[in-house]
Parts: sequence; C-alpha cells; structure tokens
Amino acid sequence: MKLKAGSRVKSAVCTTEVMVIQTPDADLDVRCGGAPMLPIGEQAPAGGSVAASASAGTQIGKRYVNAEGKLELLCTKPGKGSLAIGDTLLVLKEAKPLPASD
Repeated sequence: MKLKAGSRVKSAVCTTEVMVIQTPDADLDVRCGGAPMLPIGEQAPAGGSVAASASAGTQIGKRYVNAEGKLELLCTKPGKGSLAIGDTLLVLKEAKPLPASD
C-alpha cells in the first residue's frame, strides 16, 4: 500500500484506525492484527479475526514506529490488533527526555 502523510487507514479485523504521520517513499505492507490495513472508506471483508501473533492491541493517542524510524503512525481509534509492516511489529514511540535545567 502506498501511504502518504496525513492519510488515514483502518484495520480489516478490529476497530483500530491510524493516521500516517511520517512514511518512506515506498510501497509498504502495513498490517493490523495480521491482516492488511484498508483505506478508511473501504469496507472490511467479513469473517476476519485478529492473529494470535499480533494481538497486543493499540492505544489511542500513541505513536507507533518501525525500527528505522521512517514510518510513524498515530492511533486515532484503539483496537485488539497490533500494528506491523509485514510480520515485523511496530513499537511504541518513546517520549524524548526534556533537557535538564541547572
């Protein structure tokens, strides 16, 4: 799937919805719950379920990134599926520590 910053996609197997914050200029196999994600307006196929290997869930308002930091997704609606590129799960983006004021 070709993503661009500002676009929104949803899971085909749970209630997760995300907004793309940052993306590399390449086609990506973005998944949630083990199934490919869909554009917001597209109808999800019936009978899908969350894969056991991708069932940690998503949290609203949290950002998820890949190991290289080139893909960043903001969760706008939580769900039971985990976000991934192919079989590689995305991780929760950590907050940067504030500088010390001495």
